[in-house]
Amino acid sequence: MNKFWTRRAGIVVLGLLLALSAACANKENGGSSPSDAPTFTDSPSSAPATPSASSPEPAESPIVEPDPTQAILTSMTLEQKIGQMLLVGIDGTEMDKEMNRLITEQHVGGIILYKNNFSDLEGSVRLVNELKKANEGNPAPLFMSVDQEGGKVSRLPKDFTAIPDAAKVGKTGDPKLAEEMGALLAAEMKVMGFNVDFAPVLDINSNPKNPVIGSRSFGNRADVVTSMGVAVMKGLQQNGAIAVVKHFPGHGDTSVDSHLDLPVVRKTTEQLQAMEWLPFQTAIESGVDAVMVAHILFPLIDPDAPASFSSIIIGDQLRGALGFEGVVITDDMTMGAIADHYGIEDAALKSVEAGTDIILVAHGYDTGKQVYDKLLQAVREGRVSEARIDESVRRILALKLKYQLSDASIPVPKPEDLPNEQIRAWLERL
Repeated sequence: MNKFWTRRAGIVVLGLLLALSAACANKENGGSSPSDAPTFTDSPSSAPATPSASSPEPAESPIVEPDPTQAILTSMTLEQKIGQMLLVGIDGTEMDKEMNRLITEQHVGGIILYKNNFSDLEGSVRLVNELKKANEGNPAPLFMSVDQEGGKVSRLPKDFTAIPDAAKVGKTGDPKLAEEMGALLAAEMKVMGFNVDFAPVLDINSNPKNPVIGSRSFGNRADVVTSMGVAVMKGLQQNGAIAVVKHFPGHGDTSVDSHLDLPVVRKTTEQLQAMEWLPFQTAIESGVDAVMVAHILFPLIDPDAPASFSSIIIGDQLRGALGFEGVVITDDMTMGAIADHYGIEDAALKSVEAGTDIILVAHGYDTGKQVYDKLLQAVREGRVSEARIDESVRRILALKLKYQLSDASIPVPKPEDLPNEQIRAWLERL
């Protein structure tokens, strides 16, 4: 366990000792344990002893273990909780005062870097380390994220040997090669200090006029996209990177780029179930940790809201019908599909109300602050309950604990530290 979580584990242990001491005192006085004591869960390995026939004494109480997620959540302020639900972008290639404020004052839970945020290896790693260092006073480590899909969506410095797009890998039809692709992407992420990859794309490229998916998809058949995409997901996860599958419920049959405008897809739920949902359904059954929801309007399902803030698509379908219990994140709220049609702050609030856990605001410090203020105001005025916020923050903290995220600085990699040799060997087998 790294130092960050060890420190929080110490807080939990202290809470346990205090709770046990209070329980003993209350027992002597005929009272009950305090209502503000940490929440504990039964340890599955600690079953009560079975009394023998000659011993009428009751079984000992099972040993209980503290829930670290709940312990951290209980220690957080409302402002810190709201911050955990934001993942924001940075301007330029260096740490600046505005980003420092978003981390230290708005307590944002994650950062995304794009290609224009990377300089050389040394400068890029320095930026990552400075972002993490600024987060020292916050209750959980940062999600350090990037879109590293391969092909045209590759953000890391050009020192890395290029990984091809999903379409080329999909043509092999070999899930083992796809899983190795995921492992290589994870290796790239790790050496640069990242822990979240917004990949793989699980969209089925069924529309030849699609201007934004194309070769980012593993193919135009559901079975190919499912087998290859889920294999990449597993390769990422098994090598310590959080995979975020995208773009639910499916961006493959659009003729509009949601970065520029709002796509409208006139499909029914039954049609999506028969095709677009299939890769996501398998990913969920295979243990995906996070799902990105698209900015697409499906008027036959919800005429009033695009998927990214539709309570029908997020709540009834993704969480309900498909049973997804992990972290839901929006696509970038500053994209034209939202900014030009709905208003970013209002859409962000509606998305949280619909069941989203993380709002992605990839561009604009002021916009990130405005979204934060909007969510905070909504809770203070009673439009959104703090219990609803706690649901999302609990999922976020659980995911950070699962992958043992850390804000520890990383060394600048040397050329031999990069996984380029492994990438080239893999490329020869494609």
